[in-house]
Amino acid sequence: MEQRIRVLVAKPGLDGHDRGALVIAQALRDEGMEVVYTGLRQTPAQIAAAAIQEDVDCIGLSCLSGAHNELFPEVVRLLREQGAEDILVVGGGVIPQEDIPFLKEQGVAEVFTPGTPTHVTADFIRSRVKKKRMTLQSPPKKIAHIGIAVRSLDAALPFYTQKLGLPLVGREEVASEQVRIAFLQIGESRIELLEPLQAESPIAKFIEKRGEGIHHIAFDVENVGERLQQLRENGIPLINEEPKPGAHGAQIAFIHPKAAGGVLFELCQYPHTVNGKEGEADE
Repeated sequence: MEQRIRVLVAKPGLDGHDRGALVIAQALRDEGMEVVYTGLRQTPAQIAAAAIQEDVDCIGLSCLSGAHNELFPEVVRLLREQGAEDILVVGGGVIPQEDIPFLKEQGVAEVFTPGTPTHVTADFIRSRVKKKRMTLQSPPKKIAHIGIAVRSLDAALPFYTQKLGLPLVGREEVASEQVRIAFLQIGESRIELLEPLQAESPIAKFIEKRGEGIHHIAFDVENVGERLQQLRENGIPLINEEPKPGAHGAQIAFIHPKAAGGVLFELCQYPHTVNGKEGEADE
């Protein structure tokens, strides 16, 4: 399910008219957004604090008193001061056209003057929040491993253990992938040699089509389910819509290679500890 956009609608300053703000709040709800309305005569500090507490994506400021040049930038400043500059700030009300460039310079993303259709406001918020979510996804912690497809573990292992000197730290069969794996440690990451268990397995088909070689790169991530949801919301094609069991008790999922120019990426969420060390294979 797509994460709903949360918007805080606020009336800063001494302006006592909130009909327009209530109309906007209802219109955004009708557009499928969650809306928090803080009421009349809120200070910039109260608005910024409420936005952070409510974990909103956007603040919609409404002002009819003429104090927008002071109040709107102050809300933006307070958000930056508290490390919440990722919250989108938009404004509306009786605002002269000549003031709009100044407000945008101060960090207000857009100003909607009287007569603007409510769907225009909603579309702007939706597009900017979607773009923000695409860029704010936390990066993977590290490369967990590089998967290399081989026809036979016994034939391939001597090169890695005897010629390259990499320690063999374990073996495992993963039924969900129809594969037998040998784990070789290299620094904080691993090389995983992948031998197909049967002719119809994905690794066997890969070898038949491309020969032995690098099959995928795996990222060590947190909250793999949430990450998959973010990728879906941002239009990234997936092989696995939901996590499934992998080696070392990990939850894994694959991103479709057409998302990355033909490179197959795996997402791995490991148990907190395995044999006392995070993500370490069995000896």
